[in-house]
Amino acid sequence: MKMVSFVIPCYRSEKTLPSVVAEIEVAMKSIGKYTYEIILINDCSPDGTFEIIKKLCAEKPYVKGISFAKNFGQHAGLMAGLRQSKGDYVVCLDDDGQTPADEVGKLLEKLEEGFDAVYAKYEHKQHSSFRNLGSKMNELMTRVMLGKPSWLYISSYFGVKRFVVEDMIRYENSYPYVIGLVLRATKNITNVVVNHREREEGVSGYTMKKLLGLWFNGFTAFSVIPLRIATCVGVGSAGIGFIYGIFTVIKRLINPDVPMGFSAMMSALVFFGGMIMIMLGLIGEYIGRIYISMNNSPQYVIRERINTNLESVDDR
Repeated sequence: MKMVSFVIPCYRSEKTLPSVVAEIEVAMKSIGKYTYEIILINDCSPDGTFEIIKKLCAEKPYVKGISFAKNFGQHAGLMAGLRQSKGDYVVCLDDDGQTPADEVGKLLEKLEEGFDAVYAKYEHKQHSSFRNLGSKMNELMTRVMLGKPSWLYISSYFGVKRFVVEDMIRYENSYPYVIGLVLRATKNITNVVVNHREREEGVSGYTMKKLLGLWFNGFTAFSVIPLRIATCVGVGSAGIGFIYGIFTVIKRLINPDVPMGFSAMMSALVFFGGMIMIMLGLIGEYIGRIYISMNNSPQYVIRERINTNLESVDDR
């Protein structure tokens, strides 16, 4: 029998987590041909989420708990869960109940068909307008910076095979970005359509600051395209400045009485100065991340583990 590991990063989900776990249990019992384990990662949630995880682990030995010492973010939580997982297939989903755990069979079917990774696709997303805007920006970033196929829909509900997980957990630098790790490991990826539910409790934990950090993570950790864009912009700006200088000299030779134009000169200085500062900032971002990685800054710090040495459950 093959084994399925469910990895669920948890933050402010004390009211939704029990129902998510129960739904996984019902779904796996109805499929009936896999053993499974459920790994819950508490990302230093300020509410009673870890107390709920402790209770679930005490009642169900196949539920495993990990608690971070501070908030490291969703992708760090996924990496911790992936390293703990033992399944032939690993399925990652959210803790808020919006990702339908009862449709996990659709993802597993695609993995059985031979795909290395499968992402859930939502025809009608129930996220807020702000979260949908963030998803669209993330979609554009992954397509331009990471070479994601335009047809591939990326979501937080996905399944991967064991060899993909093994490649992903080799990444030990300080800024994990799970989508980039999957795309780095394989291109044999597909989508499967599932429903997306409305949020019953709480609000999304993604703020503008966290979304911006996630985007920076994506294109600085797995792509040098921003540096190449900066180089091209620099060359283009230098070319424009050179052409404008020639134009100014010719204009002066043709009509010596024409003033040189202080405002035009200041506009050019401000424009080129701004471009230089942007490029230096981008280079500094890369250098800063290299420095932090060289100092072995951890992806996460685990304060407590529960049931992590136990096996899965067979619910045939």
